[in-house]
Amino acid sequence: MFKQITPKEAKELIEKNKNNTHFRIVDVRTKGEFDSEHLKGALNLDIHDERFEKIISKLDKEKTYLVYCKSGGRCGSAAELMDKKGFKKVYSVMGGLFS
Repeated sequence: MFKQITPKEAKELIEKNKNNTHFRIVDVRTKGEFDSEHLKGALNLDIHDERFEKIISKLDKEKTYLVYCKSGGRCGSAAELMDKKGFKKVYSVMGGLFS
């Protein structure tokens, strides 16, 4: 399941799942962007890294993922790919969290 949500809905989802070990936040921006600011506990997986598809294939498809970027484009692409690869719950933040 792949669903687009607003930044407000993303913040609510993060708060609701702050102690849920089956919830992961994935930042698909570059390392430089990630290093400048990111959400606490986020995993940085740069969508432009040539190994991106191989790396996400190793993630637990049963967990819930919140995928974000700066403006919403990269995370939408990443979430669609994760959906095609069989991930059960993937949320993509429309408009990004840092716009």
